[in-house]
Amino acid sequence: MPVQMKLVAITLDCPDPLALASFYQQATGLEPHPKSDADFAGLNGEYGLLIGFQRVDGYRAPSWPDQTVPQQLHICFQVEDDLAEAEDRLLKLGAGKPDHQPHGDKARVLTDPEGHPFCITRR
Repeated sequence: MPVQMKLVAITLDCPDPLALASFYQQATGLEPHPKSDADFAGLNGEYGLLIGFQRVDGYRAPSWPDQTVPQQLHICFQVEDDLAEAEDRLLKLGAGKPDHQPHGDKARVLTDPEGHPFCITRR
C-alpha cells in the first residue's frame, strides 16, 4: 500500500522573500504567515497549504520559455474574474507577460516580479 502524503508547502527561491510574498499576497488575498522574515516568508493557503519564499544569494530568474535557466516550477491559478481583467490587475501589481502565450484564450502565462512563470485560467 502506498504511503499517503499531503502536500503542505510549495517554496520558491528568490532574492527578497518579503517582496515576493507581498506580490502573491496582493494577487491572491492569502494571509501572510506570522513568522515571515527577510530569509523566509510565507502565505497561508487553503487546506493548510503554505506558499513559501526563500532567500537565495545569487538568484537567477527563470528564462521561460527558453530553458537557459529552467523554470523548475510552474504554478497555475484559477480566476473568477474575466481573464483579461485578472491579467491587467496582475500586470499592475508587477507581473510580467512573456511574448510566448501557448494557451490561446484558455490561459495566460505571466511571470512574477522575480521571473517565475505562472498561469491564470478561467474557473
